[in-house]
Amino acid sequence: MPENSSANDLLRKVRKIEIRTRALSHQIFAGEYHSAFKGRGMAFSEVREYQYGDDPRSMDWNVTARLRSPYVKVYEEEREMTVVLLIDISRSGLFGTAEMTKKDLIAEIAAVLSFSAIINNDKVGALFFSDKIEEFIPPKKGRSHLLHIIREIIELKPESDGTDISEALRFLTNGIKKKCTAFVLSDMLDVDRNGTPRYEEALKIARNRHDVSVIKVHDPREQTIPSMGVVNIKDSETGESALVNTSSRRVRAGFSKWFQTVDERERKLFNKYQIDSVDIATNQDYVKGLMTFFGRR
Repeated sequence: MPENSSANDLLRKVRKIEIRTRALSHQIFAGEYHSAFKGRGMAFSEVREYQYGDDPRSMDWNVTARLRSPYVKVYEEEREMTVVLLIDISRSGLFGTAEMTKKDLIAEIAAVLSFSAIINNDKVGALFFSDKIEEFIPPKKGRSHLLHIIREIIELKPESDGTDISEALRFLTNGIKKKCTAFVLSDMLDVDRNGTPRYEEALKIARNRHDVSVIKVHDPREQTIPSMGVVNIKDSETGESALVNTSSRRVRAGFSKWFQTVDERERKLFNKYQIDSVDIATNQDYVKGLMTFFGRR
């Protein structure tokens, strides 16, 4: 009886997310998704003689030299893309003080992206990670495949607690041979004690092979501590805990400054490697955030 109840609860959750996100994908995101990402994957079609106004970067110098006349390469938009969702399921995702946890927010955004891809006849795959690869669902098409991904987002329990974004990016680089559109869905809290991202090298390599974007989620309470006296704060991933005097302005200011440093170094890193990104809070309307994100692309 308990197992049936649990299964029914899961089906209700999957159905709820499907109804909400499928409607959003059909009504809002399908066109925006197509405009933002279709055309990023271009397949070689033919060569033809250079015409006034052609982009010099498309010159085919080998053919030009052989025929002694300028020729350019012509590309056409690939009819389908492969989309891979890199989904962070580490324990920090269970945190949430607003309308939903970070994990819940990631689940809805992942579902929206999946439905948008399916509507546009693209393949969708999902890579679930903590500080190791927890599960990989290879890219496929179809509603049943998509619902399998959503069920795993809701139900999959990580075997490990930490976060290693580099591990996920390395798997993407080595495991997906064809160029794909990849979304990293995470709180991106994978930094050293100085607030420096630990995944730069892996991001640099993955970016050279795939079209990588970052959808970062955060909870507003993570970046500011309210004055509540002395409290025991525990890191959900490392298990470390400490007594913190939240009544101290210096402590609260230091905490906020550390998160500002993380954000600044993260932005610089994304700008350096031309990574499209958006930051969405658990108390914000993610529809508006995704629309802005698509529009910028």
